[in-house]
Amino acid sequence: MRFTVAIDGPAAAGKGTIGRAVAAKFGFGHLDTGLLYRAVGARMLAGEKAEDAARGLTPEDLGDPDALRTPDVAQAASKVAVIPQVRSHLLDFQRAFANRSGGAVLDGRDIGTVICPRAEVKLFVTASAEVRAQRRMDELAGRGLAANFAEVLADVKARDARDADRATAPMVAADDALVLDTSDMSIDEAVAAAVAAVEARKGA
Repeated sequence: MRFTVAIDGPAAAGKGTIGRAVAAKFGFGHLDTGLLYRAVGARMLAGEKAEDAARGLTPEDLGDPDALRTPDVAQAASKVAVIPQVRSHLLDFQRAFANRSGGAVLDGRDIGTVICPRAEVKLFVTASAEVRAQRRMDELAGRGLAANFAEVLADVKARDARDADRATAPMVAADDALVLDTSDMSIDEAVAAAVAAVEARKGA
């Protein structure tokens, strides 16, 4: 059975948390596509050209997600994500995962619009920049990393601009996506809304 859930949205909106919860609920595979770009960014920081890194990416490059969640890697990921050739090299990887037997949940920036335009369920998860910056602050603090709110907020807004304004596959809600603004939602509430959307489609 092929059943695809596409979840898009800006950084720290909650799409990864929702994606993992939905996948666990229905027994689907889950792919945080942002990790692909982070892995390419990490390899670029190590000296590789972005296109070469994307072309040679392997599942092993995703083996240590925590190492790919540093601020430097996040910035590098946002920069390589605007390169059309990088996106092209990673396209097949993502589509193959989306078509896996047993169902799949993918979260990223262009899943419902470019990667899986025929996904059975499309969600666009968002929140205010200020809320997302505070979430990023909490995440960094939980990993023992110091951060300045004004700098984190500026970084969030800069990433939003890069993601939304890039020429190739800009971040935008698909026309048929359910928009979830999690600014004032608890994790449980956001997950429940997403699960309800999947259940409605599966029962249709």
